[in-house]
Amino acid sequence: MEEDLTSLGGGAAAPRLSICIATFERGKFIAETLDSILAQWQPGVEIVVVDGASPDNTPEVVKPYVTRSPGVRYYREPENSGVDRDYDKAVGYARGDYCWLMTDDDLLRPGAIATVLGLLDQETDLLVANAEVRNADFSKELAPRLLKFSEDRVYGDGDREKLFSEVATCLSFIGCVVVRREFWLGRDRSTYYGSLFVHVGVIFQHPPVGRARVIAAPLITIRYGNAMWAPRWFEIWMFKWPQLVWSFGDFSDRAKAAVCPREPWRDFKSLLFYRATGGYTTNEYRRLLSDKASGIRRVFALGIAMIPGAVANALASLYFVILKRESRISVNNLSRSPHANAVTHWVARVLDV
Repeated sequence: MEEDLTSLGGGAAAPRLSICIATFERGKFIAETLDSILAQWQPGVEIVVVDGASPDNTPEVVKPYVTRSPGVRYYREPENSGVDRDYDKAVGYARGDYCWLMTDDDLLRPGAIATVLGLLDQETDLLVANAEVRNADFSKELAPRLLKFSEDRVYGDGDREKLFSEVATCLSFIGCVVVRREFWLGRDRSTYYGSLFVHVGVIFQHPPVGRARVIAAPLITIRYGNAMWAPRWFEIWMFKWPQLVWSFGDFSDRAKAAVCPREPWRDFKSLLFYRATGGYTTNEYRRLLSDKASGIRRVFALGIAMIPGAVANALASLYFVILKRESRISVNNLSRSPHANAVTHWVARVLDV
């Protein structure tokens, strides 16, 4: 650790909740995130920011918050060790009974902290906060809720399979995780460094978490389309995420399939969608699929990779406007693609995305 800046309020009694942010090169966004948290800050809460050696102005943006805001602690690491390690470091630096693994460019909705504090108890290892999804400048709603729950749900030790099948997809977004710090520190984390989803490994490794609660009301607003990993998203969602989901030995194949297919790249519609967004090209085919696909599947996989991107984008856009009009996130992905064209923009206008 190269630098530890702790605000004047940092020496107070141990907090109930630590909001842990791992950040890298988010100088343009992290102030808005911190403002959304501090607007509802209260005693018993601290904010821990771990900066993975950002080369931008992140230190200059964050340091004023440390000096003027109670309970803000900032750690600038000497080198970037990856998002998984940095979140693990943030939990290690935290002093709260619970840690909210908050993202560095999204916003807490008003009243979110009070809601979480009111639900913390030692009988619960995990709280899952629902989220709404908006576009990158927050001007358009893409999904009112990640989890389509109308009421809170409580899961006990006998509900592990149900929790996994119903909630794991939402948990791919780390910002929804509020975890008991003692539980986190007692788990294997290093195995999941590099997975991009260390929190999912912590939650569902053997023995998986047994005591959890899902908060149905959205507490977070996601800035969709701003992910650092966007250039790698074909590899992440077609390979890294399913490999992680299917690695957990405590769940049935049926429960895992409810989260994601074991080999989603086998679905030609998925390949066409990623081709339409620019995520799947002949480079991805050669690097990730050429040694896995065989026979007619290999021919189709290569053929889709060679389709002109604008053509694939137009076809995918028409598919969503005709058959899947509720899939606003997918249309948003298509409209932000380098292959977006007149058809894409027309569909985006029709669906107000």
